[in-house]
Amino acid sequence: MGQLAFKLPEIDREATRKRVEEALETCLLYEQIGFHPGHEAKVTPGYSETPPSNTNAFHSSTEDVAQKNVDTELHRQLHVKKVRLAVYRLGRKEREVIEKRYLTDPDMTDYETYHGLHMSERTYYRIKGRAFYKLAFALKLEVIKEPDQT
Repeated sequence: MGQLAFKLPEIDREATRKRVEEALETCLLYEQIGFHPGHEAKVTPGYSETPPSNTNAFHSSTEDVAQKNVDTELHRQLHVKKVRLAVYRLGRKEREVIEKRYLTDPDMTDYETYHGLHMSERTYYRIKGRAFYKLAFALKLEVIKEPDQT
Protein backbone atom coordinates (compact mmCIF):
# COMPACT_ATOMS: atom_id res chain seq x y z
CA MET A 1 0.00 0.00 0.00
CA GLY A 2 1.44 3.37 -1.07
CA GLN A 3 1.86 6.43 1.06
CA LEU A 4 -0.70 9.19 0.62
CA ALA A 5 0.94 12.12 -1.16
CA PHE A 6 -0.27 15.67 -1.57
CA LYS A 7 1.35 18.76 -2.94
CA LEU A 8 1.74 21.80 -0.72
CA PRO A 9 1.13 25.15 -2.40
CA GLU A 10 4.23 27.07 -3.42
CA ILE A 11 4.87 30.50 -1.91
CA ASP A 12 5.71 33.50 -4.10
CA ARG A 13 8.75 34.59 -2.11
CA GLU A 14 9.20 38.07 -3.59
CA ALA A 15 5.55 39.13 -3.26
CA THR A 16 5.40 37.69 0.27
CA ARG A 17 8.61 39.49 1.26
CA LYS A 18 7.20 42.80 0.01
CA ARG A 19 3.97 42.35 1.98
CA VAL A 20 5.81 41.50 5.23
CA GLU A 21 8.26 44.38 4.78
CA GLU A 22 5.36 46.77 4.16
CA ALA A 23 3.57 45.56 7.32
CA LEU A 24 6.73 46.08 9.41
CA GLU A 25 7.38 49.55 7.99
CA THR A 26 3.74 50.54 8.51
CA CYS A 27 3.95 49.38 12.12
CA LEU A 28 6.97 51.61 12.77
CA LEU A 29 5.28 54.54 11.03
CA TYR A 30 2.12 54.18 13.13
CA GLU A 31 4.20 54.04 16.31
CA GLN A 32 6.19 57.13 15.34
CA ILE A 33 3.38 59.40 14.20
CA GLY A 34 0.88 58.51 16.89
CA PHE A 35 -2.63 59.68 16.12
CA HIS A 36 -3.35 62.61 13.86
CA PRO A 37 -6.95 63.08 12.80
CA GLY A 38 -7.21 62.34 9.14
CA HIS A 39 -10.47 64.17 8.66
CA GLU A 40 -11.84 67.48 9.84
CA ALA A 41 -15.47 68.40 10.36
CA LYS A 42 -17.14 70.89 8.06
CA VAL A 43 -17.77 74.20 9.76
CA THR A 44 -19.97 75.73 7.08
CA PRO A 45 -23.59 74.72 6.76
CA GLY A 46 -24.76 72.75 3.77
CA TYR A 47 -28.18 73.24 2.25
CA SER A 48 -30.15 70.84 0.15
CA GLU A 49 -33.49 70.91 -1.62
CA THR A 50 -34.08 67.35 -0.48
CA PRO A 51 -36.42 67.30 2.52
CA PRO A 52 -35.07 65.76 5.71
CA SER A 53 -36.06 62.19 6.46
CA ASN A 54 -38.44 61.42 9.31
CA THR A 55 -36.41 58.74 11.04
CA ASN A 56 -35.84 60.76 14.21
CA ALA A 57 -32.14 59.89 13.90
CA PHE A 58 -29.82 62.86 14.26
CA HIS A 59 -26.75 62.56 12.07
CA SER A 60 -24.11 65.21 11.49
CA SER A 61 -20.87 65.50 9.57
CA THR A 62 -19.08 66.06 12.90
CA GLU A 63 -20.26 62.66 14.11
CA ASP A 64 -19.13 61.08 10.83
CA VAL A 65 -15.66 62.62 11.15
CA ALA A 66 -15.33 61.65 14.82
CA GLN A 67 -16.34 58.05 14.06
CA LYS A 68 -13.96 57.85 11.11
CA ASN A 69 -11.06 59.16 13.21
CA VAL A 70 -11.81 56.67 16.00
CA ASP A 71 -11.99 53.82 13.49
CA THR A 72 -8.70 54.89 11.90
CA GLU A 73 -6.95 55.02 15.27
CA LEU A 74 -8.36 51.64 16.25
CA HIS A 75 -7.17 50.15 12.94
CA ARG A 76 -3.67 51.54 13.53
CA GLN A 77 -3.51 50.23 17.10
CA LEU A 78 -4.66 46.77 16.03
CA HIS A 79 -2.06 46.67 13.24
CA VAL A 80 0.77 47.59 15.62
CA LYS A 81 -0.43 45.09 18.22
CA LYS A 82 -0.73 42.28 15.67
CA VAL A 83 2.74 42.92 14.19
CA ARG A 84 4.41 43.29 17.60
CA LEU A 85 2.83 40.05 18.83
CA ALA A 86 4.00 38.16 15.73
CA VAL A 87 7.54 39.53 16.14
CA TYR A 88 7.51 38.66 19.85
CA ARG A 89 6.76 35.03 18.96
CA LEU A 90 9.89 34.71 16.80
CA GLY A 91 13.08 33.12 18.08
CA ARG A 92 15.58 35.35 19.88
CA LYS A 93 17.92 35.93 16.92
CA GLU A 94 15.06 36.36 14.45
CA ARG A 95 13.41 38.88 16.79
CA GLU A 96 16.68 40.80 17.19
CA VAL A 97 17.14 41.04 13.42
CA ILE A 98 13.58 42.20 12.74
CA GLU A 99 13.41 44.66 15.63
CA LYS A 100 16.78 46.24 14.89
CA ARG A 101 16.24 46.43 11.12
CA TYR A 102 12.55 47.39 10.90
CA LEU A 103 11.14 48.46 14.26
CA THR A 104 13.67 50.88 15.73
CA ASP A 105 15.19 53.14 13.06
CA PRO A 106 13.54 53.66 9.66
CA ASP A 107 16.88 54.54 8.06
CA MET A 108 18.68 51.37 9.21
CA THR A 109 20.15 49.31 6.38
CA ASP A 110 20.78 45.58 6.22
CA TYR A 111 24.55 46.24 6.20
CA GLU A 112 24.35 48.32 9.40
CA THR A 113 22.09 45.76 11.02
CA TYR A 114 24.25 42.69 10.52
CA HIS A 115 27.39 44.56 11.50
CA GLY A 116 25.64 45.91 14.60
CA LEU A 117 24.55 42.40 15.54
CA HIS A 118 28.04 40.99 14.83
CA MET A 119 26.74 38.53 12.22
CA SER A 120 28.07 37.47 8.89
CA GLU A 121 26.08 38.65 5.89
CA ARG A 122 25.08 35.11 5.02
CA THR A 123 23.87 34.29 8.55
CA TYR A 124 21.94 37.55 8.71
CA TYR A 125 20.05 36.92 5.46
CA ARG A 126 19.34 33.32 6.43
CA ILE A 127 17.86 34.40 9.78
CA LYS A 128 15.97 37.30 8.19
CA GLY A 129 14.49 35.02 5.52
CA ARG A 130 13.34 32.51 8.12
CA ALA A 131 11.81 35.32 10.21
CA PHE A 132 9.97 36.72 7.17
CA TYR A 133 8.60 33.28 6.38
CA LYS A 134 7.25 32.91 9.93
CA LEU A 135 5.87 36.45 9.99
CA ALA A 136 4.12 35.96 6.65
CA PHE A 137 2.15 33.03 8.04
CA ALA A 138 1.58 34.62 11.46
CA LEU A 139 0.21 37.81 9.86
CA LYS A 140 -1.55 35.94 7.03
CA LEU A 141 0.43 37.82 4.38
CA GLU A 142 1.74 34.86 2.40
CA VAL A 143 1.21 34.95 -1.36
CA ILE A 144 0.53 31.58 -2.97
CA LYS A 145 1.83 31.00 -6.50
CA GLU A 146 -0.82 30.09 -9.01
CA PRO A 147 -0.37 26.54 -10.30
CA ASP A 148 0.86 26.35 -13.89
CA GLN A 149 -1.84 25.32 -16.33
CA THR A 150 0.62 23.75 -18.78
